[in-house]
Amino acid sequence: MPEMRFHIRWPDGSRDACYSPTLVIKQHLAVGQDYALDEFLALTRLALGSASARVQERYGFPCGRAEAQLARIEETARRQEPGTVHVEAFEE
Repeated sequence: MPEMRFHIRWPDGSRDACYSPTLVIKQHLAVGQDYALDEFLALTRLALGSASARVQERYGFPCGRAEAQLARIEETARRQEPGTVHVEAFEE
């Protein structure tokens, strides 16, 4: 399965390179797009959950790295003021 990273800018201006074990994130987020924080969280939960499920279908266990990435995203989001998350780039 092709892994990828998606680069984002948080409402406070900090940047992150986030991991996905599959390219499914491209079905949920778009480069150059701004997402309200709550919308971004919902979309990444859906995308990374789907990616982890694909890994489970193929290998028999969920993707721990996707689950850990989602936990990091949720933790960072809790520290943010309301605002938008900007998707800067996809890196395959």
